[in-house]
Amino acid sequence: MNSEFKHVFGPVPSRRLGRSLGVDLVPYKTCSYDCVYCQLGRTTKKTVARLEYVPHKAILAELRRKLRQCRPDYITLSGSGEPTLYAPLGALISGIKKMTKIPVAVLTNGSLLWDADVQDALLRADLVVPSLDAGNAKLFENVNRPHPSITFERMVAGLAAFRKKFKGAIWLEVFLLGGITGIREEAVKIAALARHIRPDRVQLNTVTRPPAEDFAFPVSAARMKVFCRLFGRNAEVIAEFRRKTARGTVKVDEGEVMALLNRRPCTIRDIAGGLGLHPTQVAKAIEHLRASGAVGAQRIENRIYYEPAQGGSAAPARRMKGETQFRRRKQTA
Repeated sequence: MNSEFKHVFGPVPSRRLGRSLGVDLVPYKTCSYDCVYCQLGRTTKKTVARLEYVPHKAILAELRRKLRQCRPDYITLSGSGEPTLYAPLGALISGIKKMTKIPVAVLTNGSLLWDADVQDALLRADLVVPSLDAGNAKLFENVNRPHPSITFERMVAGLAAFRKKFKGAIWLEVFLLGGITGIREEAVKIAALARHIRPDRVQLNTVTRPPAEDFAFPVSAARMKVFCRLFGRNAEVIAEFRRKTARGTVKVDEGEVMALLNRRPCTIRDIAGGLGLHPTQVAKAIEHLRASGAVGAQRIENRIYYEPAQGGSAAPARRMKGETQFRRRKQTA
């Protein structure tokens, strides 16, 4: 993402959406949740205030320029915060629909679907992908850490109400955490709520990138398959246990990423800012580098810093006093 494109990024490879052209509508980590598993780190501005963070006509102009360069499978409103916090969301989607026939997807945490204005805005989309990560209020508070005005009951009621109104497709994402919601008793509760909401698909996910909190552990691939059966025939596991690079997608220059990390340990946000990329693009590149053994990670004051792996082909990283190497723990549930 260069200076010409401040809010549009990609296309990036997506297992669900193919070549997805992202549109970022709110500042980095402006969200109504502070999920323990978030790959982008902790929420820096937790809010339910819906604002026009950038004029929607400016976003449409940027998108029009970008679409002259590529033809994605989806235009996806997502990015580094909660997109339903963008006040002119409905006008933006309407503008996109007038511009192109490419379907519009909205990736949302689902926290504001009880709001009539949010519902009306999303009715104009082709696909909405909300989240449901807990089967009761206690775990909702522990996993999603919502804004105080959002209750579990209100959130679930909003998902069900929107399903009744929306004529497009709804793919419900369920994020399972090892030892927390990734156990049968809790998965059964979430599955019951999913049946009540009646999405077109249920997509099960788990931790595959370093999370905001080090106690957010993944569920094994084998266990995810077992849990998937609880959700019925329209359920699938989307967690990317094995990374694959989609053909024809824009790929981050991993050499540039490594050159930056050779100089100093960086967070995803540091890398994105230093290379003029979007955090989502960086997260995908980092995961590939970690899988190849080129990059390691360590947690410092609740932030995850990446650095060249010790003993790898890259130059040795400088160690930071008093910190331990971040290690992913295996799911035991």
